[in-house]
Amino acid sequence: MSVPFTLALHGGAGTIPSAMMTPAKEAAYHAGLARALRAGYAVLENGGAALDAVTAAVCALEDDPLFNAGRGAVYTRDGTQEMDAAIMDGRDRSAGAVAGLFGPKNPILAARAVMDRTPHVLMIGAGALKIARDAGLDFGDRDYFFTQERWDALQSTLALQGRDDGDASRKHGTVGAVARDAQGNLAAATSTGGMTAKLAGRVGDSPVIGAGTFADNETCAVSATGHGELFIRWAAAHEIASRMRHRSESLLVAAEHVTLHDLPPDSGGLIAVGTDGSVALPFNSEGMYRGMIGAGGVAWTGIYREELVAVEG
Repeated sequence: MSVPFTLALHGGAGTIPSAMMTPAKEAAYHAGLARALRAGYAVLENGGAALDAVTAAVCALEDDPLFNAGRGAVYTRDGTQEMDAAIMDGRDRSAGAVAGLFGPKNPILAARAVMDRTPHVLMIGAGALKIARDAGLDFGDRDYFFTQERWDALQSTLALQGRDDGDASRKHGTVGAVARDAQGNLAAATSTGGMTAKLAGRVGDSPVIGAGTFADNETCAVSATGHGELFIRWAAAHEIASRMRHRSESLLVAAEHVTLHDLPPDSGGLIAVGTDGSVALPFNSEGMYRGMIGAGGVAWTGIYREELVAVEG
């Protein structure tokens, strides 16, 4: 049975290990997720499009330095910041994406500009920046995007020289949203700063349609987070849609199979919404910042493997 509308989002599978999480930090993550959920809900509650709802939700996460996207983007090995983003409309598979971008405060709006203003899907470099400027997007400088925590994470990661200290938040972090609107349309959006200490020029799965981002009204909308190379190799987002289309699997069965059986352990996770408004939030890592909200207006969020909790507004 269909629901009026649904929005789900994630703030990355690169969570702080539970043993290192403080109550204050945990509360801040729940609050940040809830703010983003309400930003998307405000669109859907007024009859707005799923595409606009996922844009609003991801913008809210990009503006929050707690999350690895936009203002909270991590640093490359060279001490620079390179951001990727993508958005897709389930009505006709229109899509826009940017990669390796620095400047726009909200990379998801740059991806949306590619979709709305060009005949292309994925753009990089000076061309992508020109599209963003022509669209009148707000730009930030190095000071805007600087956070001491991200800079310190780069230094400590470089000091580890490839050794694993068990902190997944060093490896990957992404934000994303998926939605079904009251008209039954689906959309997905994903944005990331990539991996701490990644090689300059590295592009992950977030801007790759069918890997980290996908939406099709006939099946589902998906946004992934985790080890991007693995999601690209498994074409993870599209694989879920394919299982639904060709095997008639439910959203939950397809999403859990890809995440828990196809992808290697500790790859990350994803969020997905189906044509009936059903939601799947599977992950194979220790945790995934995640949440969902429906027509009732209650924001539900979670970090580790506990049940989602209601966050008061």
